[in-house]
Amino acid sequence: MTRTTLIAGALLLAAMPALAQEDDVDCANAMTQADMNICSNKDYEAADAELNTVYKLTVAAMRAKDKDFGDISADYVGAEETLKKAQRAWIGYRDGQCELAGFEARGGSMEPALVSGCLAQLTTARTKELKQLLEPTEN
Repeated sequence: MTRTTLIAGALLLAAMPALAQEDDVDCANAMTQADMNICSNKDYEAADAELNTVYKLTVAAMRAKDKDFGDISADYVGAEETLKKAQRAWIGYRDGQCELAGFEARGGSMEPALVSGCLAQLTTARTKELKQLLEPTEN
């Protein structure tokens, strides 16, 4: 066995209790920082799953918009690519902003909760923005 394989195996074994603990955490009554970190990450994972679902719907809607406008003029096409460009830029912003949020407790046990909380908050806000593209308000 190589040294890398041994290290990877040791890390996996060390992480197993933490993975098992995630299922046991009552996020409505999280008391320890470790539990709060787990719950904050679960919030982010849920927000990210919703974002991915809404993003796929929004891409399809922009693709349809491009098709409709493309029948009028090729100059009106580009909604799908513009959405993808905006999403890539937003991901960079989100990741940088949330890394920055972690500096409030840099190196401390609270840092992961701050980062995950930021990720959840910004991801939820982005999902709302994408939903508005799906259901534009009438003025």
